[in-house]
Amino acid sequence: MRTHVAIIYNEPCYSRYDIAGEAMAELGVIKAVAAVHQALLELGYDAICLPLTPPLEQVKRNLSSLDADVVFNLFEGFCGYPETEALVTEILSESGIPYTGCPGNMIGLALDKAKTKVILKAAGIPTPDSQLLDAETLHLFRLSYPCIIKPRSEDASHSLTINSVVSNFASLEKQVRLINEIYGGGALVEEFIDGREFNATVLGNSHCTVLPVSEIVYSLPPGMPRILTFAAKWEPDSQYFQNTKVACPAKTEIHEQECLTGTALAACRALGYRGYARVDMRMNKEGQLNVIEVNPNPDISPDSGSVRQAKEAGIVYNRFIDKIVQLALEREYHDNYYPPNAERRQAGLDAATAEYTRIQAV
Repeated sequence: MRTHVAIIYNEPCYSRYDIAGEAMAELGVIKAVAAVHQALLELGYDAICLPLTPPLEQVKRNLSSLDADVVFNLFEGFCGYPETEALVTEILSESGIPYTGCPGNMIGLALDKAKTKVILKAAGIPTPDSQLLDAETLHLFRLSYPCIIKPRSEDASHSLTINSVVSNFASLEKQVRLINEIYGGGALVEEFIDGREFNATVLGNSHCTVLPVSEIVYSLPPGMPRILTFAAKWEPDSQYFQNTKVACPAKTEIHEQECLTGTALAACRALGYRGYARVDMRMNKEGQLNVIEVNPNPDISPDSGSVRQAKEAGIVYNRFIDKIVQLALEREYHDNYYPPNAERRQAGLDAATAEYTRIQAV
């Protein structure tokens, strides 16, 4: 009997991303859906595609009555409402149907970049110093320039441009106000690290594998900050796109490779990982590795970074998709798995949450 798989995803619609000229990123999910659907059919699964549209109550009714053995979760949140990515995953958990990728609590944590950084620091994982600022709290700025400014709860490089790295208060104020106006929720201001940039995909449940690490290689003209802007990902005619390349595997020494894989695993475990995730890291001037972001359920379209890393590990696309499904079918075992350090990890999360609450109240 064939396994029934339902692929869920967010149907693109008009949103604040259109206003910001960033709608291309939201259309990218369609490419992943088509590729995953084709792979599942070739693997012998009975696969259907199920686009989700608001409101959430209707989504809950649809998912609770879904006739499927497993859900392939490609849902990235309704346009302009990234928090719904975690909410839909929580609905899946309540339905009892196994689903691919990370659990809702990790997705919710990772979507709040400010809280994620507090948790990483509580776990002893280096990450750049930062502040969450808006127009009313700009006077509390205490970091060292240069700084990079990004939305608190967005991915896909939304908002990142040549102006995102600032070196004076006037530029800082302008970007903070812009981010809050378009995205809301506060602007994450972070001390900018300009060293080598890497990312690593972690794959597995209780036993995890780190796929070959990639390095982002910049050959930008002077004056253009070395960051992975929105244009670098989505605008082929832009200078950022044409002068930003990926080397996989990254050229690293053995000790650097060990540090990269160890840091990626530690970051994922600190947030309650399972399934697959990508960790973005940069080295500072002293060569210390810092975690920039943790991305649950990253893009897995055929030309994505995670798929490139899987291929480098000898895992062809269809096998990679099959592996993700099989990890989801391990969910019952994994949900009941209680590792020896679970109490310590929860205590760390509680302490980090308390510290985050204290910082926000200042």
